[in-house]
Amino acid sequence: MAEAVRHDKTARQLRLLSDALDSGRLGPVRRLVNTLSPAEIGNLLESLPPGKRTIVWGLVDPEDDGEVLVHVGDEVREGLIADMDPDELIAAVEDLDIDDLADLVEDLPDTVIHEVLKSMDRENRERLEQVLSYDEDSAGRLMNPDVVTVRADTTVDVVLRYLRLRAELPDHTDHLYVVNRRHQLIGWVALQSLVTCDTHTPINALIDSDLSAISVEASAEQVAREFSDHDWISAPVVDENNILLGRITIDDVVDIIREQAEHQALGAAGLDEDEDLFSPVARATRRRLLWLGINLATAFLAASVVGRFAATIQQIVALAVLMPIVAGMGGNAGTQVLALVIRGLALGQLGATNLNVLIWKEVRVAALNGIALGTALGGIVWLWFGQWPLALVIASALTINLLSAALAGVMVPVTLKRLGFDPALAGGVILTTVTDVMGFLSFLGLATLVLLH
Repeated sequence: MAEAVRHDKTARQLRLLSDALDSGRLGPVRRLVNTLSPAEIGNLLESLPPGKRTIVWGLVDPEDDGEVLVHVGDEVREGLIADMDPDELIAAVEDLDIDDLADLVEDLPDTVIHEVLKSMDRENRERLEQVLSYDEDSAGRLMNPDVVTVRADTTVDVVLRYLRLRAELPDHTDHLYVVNRRHQLIGWVALQSLVTCDTHTPINALIDSDLSAISVEASAEQVAREFSDHDWISAPVVDENNILLGRITIDDVVDIIREQAEHQALGAAGLDEDEDLFSPVARATRRRLLWLGINLATAFLAASVVGRFAATIQQIVALAVLMPIVAGMGGNAGTQVLALVIRGLALGQLGATNLNVLIWKEVRVAALNGIALGTALGGIVWLWFGQWPLALVIASALTINLLSAALAGVMVPVTLKRLGFDPALAGGVILTTVTDVMGFLSFLGLATLVLLH
């Protein structure tokens, strides 16, 4: 429901913007844009074709430029950065949090990076270099080194006075982290505990050490899973020696989850989740041509199977009419299993310990569906063509292909994952090839054996 409301709001804003731009009235556009959050502005920019996008980008409050750049895809960001001069870029990114700056810095021109680093104090420059030293999709790259730490041997009154001297806290601060002299994490204290207990209470009496910290080497998927399992707002990040390095906050995790969803949806079609909706025709053509070429090659494999039974098809024309049914049903059934398995792999729910159980379950489901649908399809074919052997052949072929689809739907993504490939990106093509080949082979092979002998 909330997602539908958000989409309706975006569509309404886009319509108002487009109408104002078409009429040449930039005043209403500026007022509308500057009532939006940076994330909403980013979403609108991605929804506009290049010409209108450039106009709207020029109307965004310069104070929001950096945050907006963080909230758009890589390809759109590249275009926006190209329209900015170095001084604008430096002003846009110099006040960003370290984790957000780490996301942007590799897209910035070298001269801008140099000036940004020069403008930073030594501590923040070292923090940025530390974050950039970690793998892109790791907790170390996601974390913000700006954390508030306290010592266990102080009191609530001392900590509260320290917080007042700081004047402000990092966004999404719900805990203070308790560390020892070596900066190793001992535990954390909830802000609500600090403001509700007696000021003379020692900090070590309020420490919560039951919650687990996140390893700096953990993957983005693992981070998202931990936040989902524990309903965290923020979580500390530590190294192998339990030294506190930074923290990850819920806003970063929401971005991870959204990117994973977009990756699964677009990756299955061979598309990049960062591709601009209005990317240049030549660039989009090049990207999609490779994927379509792979599909063409796999289609020839299926066609070669059909070609081997050309004589059978010439003698029994009904086979040509019915062939797509078997292949199509297998493809649909396999896609259902594939989606289920990819989700299980992403959530860490599927592994060596329960793989055989899942295979056995999907084989039984496919067998039951094959019997039910095969019987129905066989009856229709018998009424249509009046040939019970043909009805028996297509019913058997459908059952065989559904079983093949079930096995492929489980084993293809699992195998790709073990080989280090992305199941969401390559699984669909391989699965379609398997179901097409097995569908044609089982149907035409059985037809040749039963109907021509």
